[in-house]
Amino acid sequence: MSVSNLVIKITDALKPVLVKIIPQEYLSRAKKAYMNRNTTKLKDAKIAPYKPGRYAEGINLIGSIQAASGLGQSSRLVAAELEASGMPYSIKEHHISEQLSMTEHEFDAKFSDELPYDINLLHINAHEFTVSYMQLGKQVWDYRYNIAFWLWELEEFPAEWIDCISIVDEIWTPAEFVSNSIRKVTDKPVHTIPYHVTAPTDDKYDRAYFGLPEDKFLFLMMYDNGSMMERKNPLGTLEAFKRAFGKENDEVGLVIKISGNAKEDMEKICEFFDGYTNIYFMTEMLTKIEVNSLLRDVDVFVSLHRAEGFGLGMAEAMLNGTPCIATNWSANTEFMDEKSACMVDYQLIELTEDIGPFKAGNRWADADVAQAAEYMKRLYADKAFYDIIKNNALSHINEVLSEERITVMMRERVEAIRKEAKEALKKNEEK
Repeated sequence: MSVSNLVIKITDALKPVLVKIIPQEYLSRAKKAYMNRNTTKLKDAKIAPYKPGRYAEGINLIGSIQAASGLGQSSRLVAAELEASGMPYSIKEHHISEQLSMTEHEFDAKFSDELPYDINLLHINAHEFTVSYMQLGKQVWDYRYNIAFWLWELEEFPAEWIDCISIVDEIWTPAEFVSNSIRKVTDKPVHTIPYHVTAPTDDKYDRAYFGLPEDKFLFLMMYDNGSMMERKNPLGTLEAFKRAFGKENDEVGLVIKISGNAKEDMEKICEFFDGYTNIYFMTEMLTKIEVNSLLRDVDVFVSLHRAEGFGLGMAEAMLNGTPCIATNWSANTEFMDEKSACMVDYQLIELTEDIGPFKAGNRWADADVAQAAEYMKRLYADKAFYDIIKNNALSHINEVLSEERITVMMRERVEAIRKEAKEALKKNEEK
C-alpha cells in the first residue's frame, strides 16, 4: 500500500474523531490541498501505453455498482449496456465513500478483482479520480486502454481536475453538453455515450403505499439537501406551485421527496406554505423500483434545475408516462424537447460565490418561475394538452434513449478503439 493511500485510509477512519476537534472547514480545506497536489502529480504517472494482445479483449467496468445512489444507478445502466452488447466484461466494485448504502446486487455475478480484459471503463467522476488512482494502483492502468466515464454540470470543466485527463486515453460522457465542456481542455478523444433508460415499477407501490391521496392532481419534486441543493433549485419549484395554486385549491398537491437530513428544510417549507394542507413530504430512503413507481404514481414531475449532467429522473419520469416541467438548459435538452415536455425558459446567471465544485464566475440557469407556474396550471386543467405531452414523452424517450441504440453506440466505439490500436501497432512494426 502506498503512503498516499495509507494517509487516505487513516484519515477516513479517524474522520468521526477529527470533526469533533477540528472545524469541518479546515478539514475540507486541508483535504482539497492534499488532493490538488496529488492530482498535479498525475502528469508524471508514466502509465504504460495500451498494448493490444497483452490481455483478452473485453471491458473491465470499474465503479460503484452496488451503491444505492445516482452514480450507482448510472453505473448499473452501463453494466446493463455491456451485458446487452455481447462483449466480454467484468466488474470491479470501487467506491470512495464508506457512507454509501450498498444494497444493489444485480451484477454481483460479474464481479472480479482480476481485471482480465484490455479496456478499463472507469465510471468514477473526475473529483474522485485521483483518490481512485491512488487506491487502485498504477498497475490497474498499465498496458490497458483507459476510458474515464465522467459527468459534469457546467459549461467549463474545473481547472483542478484537468490533470486527471493525463492518465486516461479517452473520455466518455452521457451528454454532448458534458463532452463539449471537456473538449475545451483536451485534444484526447471525448465521446458521448448516453445512458439508456429503464424504469421498472411494481403495482404494489401505489399512492396508498406512499400515503398519498388518490383524488388529487399531484406534482413531484425531488432533491438531496446534502448534495449541493442549489443546483437542483428546489426553491424554484416551491415558488412556482405557490404561484399556480392558492391554498383554497384542494384538487392539487405537491409531493416533496427529500434525501438527507430533512427536518430543517421541512420546517422552512411548512412556513412558506402556511395554510396549505396539500403539501406531502417523503423523507424515507426508497429502492429504485419504489422511486420509479412514485414517478409513475404522480401526475407531473418538476425539475427547475440550474444545471444537469444528464437528468436521469426526468428521463425515467418520461418513460413512465409522467409529463415533465423542466428547465430548457444543459444535458436534459438532449432527450426532451418542447413536444415531449414543458420546457421552461431561463436566464443564464453568473455564480457570485463558490458552491462546492461550482466556482464563482461560471454560469448556470435561472428558470422562469412564472412560466413554470403557467405550465402547472395548464397540465392540471387541460387534459388534451396533458395527454399530448405524455404520449410524446413516451415515444420520444423510447427512441432516443433505448438500450438497443445506446448499446450499438458503445460497441461501435469499442470496435473502433481496437481497430485504431491494431493499425497503429502494425505501422510501428513495419518501421
